Amino acid sequence: MKNILLIIPYGGVGGMERLAFSFYNFYKKEGHFIKAVKFIKMKNDIINFGEDELFFSDRDFSEMSKIERLKFYVSIPFQLRKVIKKHKITHSISFGAMPNVYSSLTYTKDYKIASIHALKSVELSNNSLLSKMTRFGYKYTYKNLDKVVCISNAIKEDLIEKCNFKFANKLKVIYNPHDVDEIQKRSLEEITEKEEVALLASNSVLFVGRLSTQKSPWHLIKAFSLVLKNVPDAKLIFIGDGDAGVLKHLEDLIEDLGVKEQIHFLGRKKNPYKYLVNTKMLALASHYEGTPNVIVEAMCLATPVVSSCCTYGIVELMSLKAQTVEDKMIEVEAGIITPNLYKDRLGIPDTSDFIDEEYVLAEAIEKVLKSSVYKENLEEKREELLTKFNLEKVASEYLK
Repeated sequence: MKNILLIIPYGGVGGMERLAFSFYNFYKKEGHFIKAVKFIKMKNDIINFGEDELFFSDRDFSEMSKIERLKFYVSIPFQLRKVIKKHKITHSISFGAMPNVYSSLTYTKDYKIASIHALKSVELSNNSLLSKMTRFGYKYTYKNLDKVVCISNAIKEDLIEKCNFKFANKLKVIYNPHDVDEIQKRSLEEITEKEEVALLASNSVLFVGRLSTQKSPWHLIKAFSLVLKNVPDAKLIFIGDGDAGVLKHLEDLIEDLGVKEQIHFLGRKKNPYKYLVNTKMLALASHYEGTPNVIVEAMCLATPVVSSCCTYGIVELMSLKAQTVEDKMIEVEAGIITPNLYKDRLGIPDTSDFIDEEYVLAEAIEKVLKSSVYKENLEEKREELLTKFNLEKVASEYLK
């Protein structure tokens, strides 16, 4: 039996948090002693670990003054160290850039596993405090980690070739695990709101995730406004919370495009699977990703996916063979992949002018809305696509 600590920044509905929760349930079922620590615990957290949950603050970073925030940042490795020693942790798994760095600074004897979930060369193109911390870790402190899990080959290559990552011998590619049976079981839960049922029954396009600059949802809204010209009954549905600046930009964009009646924000949902199974398709238009969990979750439920190719990790998920995505869409077993939308700048755009790649994204969305072939093809290939995401296999690989 091992004493395992899971380390996450928040308890939201993002892919990393859902992954940590899957690990928690699996390891607990296997009989391991397990604790989960959140840096920030909020009242509206979707992911909760019951009696096994620990946290360092119940105030969000935005509620702290600059000095309070700085003190909190400095305190985290010391608080983590206390938790590890108190519970005699033998293995710790951190999820995301900030937990990874802080885990590397505790100087404890537990077997330390970090995980990297996105294409970092794009993320590190800004000069935020988190980016500075991450770059520092890649150069100096990641040497204190025992294993650094990359959730796709694309991420591993990006770290070595573009991010000045100094400890390549610690990198190991392990795809994110998924409890297919649990996802399918939870998808059967009834949606009680009649308005939501009606929305999904239309030609619905669903987005699940945090509305952030990483996800660049403005591209999806602009592409969707083009889809409406040929599919006027289509609806675009967003599940997840978001950054205030991004939400304001989306509101203004929707108003300018005149599509307010066709776009709906449902906020956080404890069980996104019951929406995912009932929609016509999932759509993503991110500027950078690793291997988005929500794509695999959609595949579990035979919901076709349209995604821009922000990283080759998307292809690794959605296709059974190598593909080249350049200036046109490609049809794969799980749906359609369209060209990259990232234009060498992160953040809210200065202009709402349409780009060529948004027209291609719109065309792909329209194709899936108009044809049942994509769903039928995914149903046929689903089992083969999901083979590499076996929860038992992956959870065991993490601890080796």
